This record gives sequence, structure tokens and C-alpha cells, in this order.
Amino acid sequence: MRSNLTTRAIVLRSRPFGESDKIVSFFTEGYGKLTGIAKGALRSRRRFVNSLESFSLVNVSFQDRPHSNLAFILSAELIHGFRTMATDLERISYASYLVEITDGLTGEREDNPTIFQHLKDGLYYLVENGTSLRFLTGFELKLLRLAGYQPVLDTCRRCRQDRRHGAVSRWHFSPLDGGILCDSCAHSSREILPLDSSAVEVLLALQAENASPSCPISLPLSVIKEIRAAVQRFIQFHMDREIKSAAFLQQFSSV
Repeated sequence: MRSNLTTRAIVLRSRPFGESDKIVSFFTEGYGKLTGIAKGALRSRRRFVNSLESFSLVNVSFQDRPHSNLAFILSAELIHGFRTMATDLERISYASYLVEITDGLTGEREDNPTIFQHLKDGLYYLVENGTSLRFLTGFELKLLRLAGYQPVLDTCRRCRQDRRHGAVSRWHFSPLDGGILCDSCAHSSREILPLDSSAVEVLLALQAENASPSCPISLPLSVIKEIRAAVQRFIQFHMDREIKSAAFLQQFSSV
């Protein structure tokens, strides 16, 4: 007899399946990313009432199905629907992006409660404090670290030159190399992005969690553009699909 499992979870995405069912992906606290079929979810007035919307926090009960990658979703009890974001398109654009990159950077059933907590904290932060580019970049960098993709920002990825020596004023970011390159090493690389030394300092501070996410990034717009381009390109490099929410986000976070 299969046992029922229950855990807190955040809804990542859902889609209709047939006339009355839904396929739903969650990031769970206890079992990592979980995808399952919610039978009758399109018609249910009891088991799935308003609980399968994107970025809802729920208590989900499920059963694993032998010989199937899809679990059987028994119920999802709403804890927090983040409804205060429903009328704020800017917050929705940020929340949609946080959920999508968390989905894209994690595999099925990779148990990581710290990523669940990070995503939950990010959604609550948006509700309570609103949006900012510093918060967004800090969230991305921490997610990359928790998912095992932390970029190297203190030394050149090829010649190991330390940024603290001060000999290099201009750096470059290489998604393929997984971090920064000095001018000399960048000449032999493709698909690199420019990264001012001040941009590297900001990224390092955010990566080390030394910066308050509520404070604005006090840099020239050109440098902020470099930071956003480098981080988002790096995330895209490690995802196996296009970040669909990025265009929506860009409308509200353009600099």
C-alpha cells in the first residue's frame, strides 16, 4: 500500500491536462521539485480550491506512482496565496521570474530545503517591501550558489589573476568559463560580456550577502546594465529552456 506524503510547497507552474485534470509542478520543502497530476483539479471545489495558482504556498499531499515520473496529487491546502500581488504587475513580473528560474535551475526530486526557504523568503519580501534591482540580483546570486552554480568573481577563471591586485580595471564575464576573465584572457573567448570593476565589486558584495537588499544600487546606469546582463545570461546558460518571464520582467526593471 502506497503511503501518503505531505509537505509544504510553492506552486511553480500548472497546466490543464484533459478535460478536468492538471499537471502541476511544486518546489517542496521536503522532497525538492515535484511534478504530479491533480485529478479533477479543474472541477474540484474541495481538494484544490484556489491552491494551484503560480507561487501559492500550500500544504500538498501526494502519492508516488510506480513506473511514472508523475506523482498523484491528493490535495493542496492553501497557506498563502500572495493575493496582494494580484493587482501589482511589477510584483507579479518579479515573482514569476523568481519561480521560473528556481524551476529551471533545479532538477526533479533534488532535496534542497534551503532553496524552498529562499524562494519563500523572496516571495514574502516582494509582498512586504516591493521590488528592487538589488533584491533581484541578490536573489539570483544566492539561488545560483544554492543550486551549485555560483560564478567565480574574485579571480580570472583562466590565469587566476586576483582582482584585488588592482592591475585590471576592466573585466569580462564568461558564462562558459563560469566567472570573470581579465582583458588578456578574454581576447581568446567568445560570448563574453563587459563587466566594469565596480560592477564586480557589487556582485561580490551581493554574493557574500553583505548588502542590504532594500537599498538601491548606486551605480551608473551603464554599470547596472552590465550586472543585469551578466547574471541573467549566466542563469540562461544553465537552464535548458528560454526564460519566458524575462521579457515581462524587463518592462519593469529596465535601466
